[in-house]
Amino acid sequence: MAYLPSLRLFTFFLFVCCCLIISTSGAEQPTELVSSICKNTTNYNFCVESLYSDPRTPTADTYVLAFIAFDLAYLNATHTQAYIRQELLHNATSGSDYSRRLQICDGCYDRAVSALALALNDLNSETYSQLADLAGVAARKARKCQAAFEGPSPLSRMNHDLRALSKICVVISNRFTSSS
Repeated sequence: MAYLPSLRLFTFFLFVCCCLIISTSGAEQPTELVSSICKNTTNYNFCVESLYSDPRTPTADTYVLAFIAFDLAYLNATHTQAYIRQELLHNATSGSDYSRRLQICDGCYDRAVSALALALNDLNSETYSQLADLAGVAARKARKCQAAFEGPSPLSRMNHDLRALSKICVVISNRFTSSS
């Protein structure tokens, strides 16, 4: 099964390409809710394009948008972790500085995935008080992974995207806790 890592890499890049295609096909004007959320993020266009990658977005309320945002962040984190483990670490020289940096990122993404899974569980049980904190954990872990490389890395784009997706999650989460 020598083709399995290549198949996994192909699947991962297919996911990334789908996200890019979606970002160029968003001819729809964002709803007022999406626009008001995205105006409070660091990248309005990324926010709108990300949320509209889900077909539920045009008719979504805050609760559904929260699921969409946390699902996107969770997918990013799990795909990145799989990429680290199945491609980067698999091909890295054991014990090298590069391998150690990847191990740091693997641990970071393990914690990010766990935090986002908890957030989805909390959202599902309508327990909102920890959502923003859990999204913040994911963002901090992506930042720590990037810092491990002290500059550009093979994970730079994925780290950036997880931080941006986490920011969307925080903004939406604050809508639940500020109305309590």
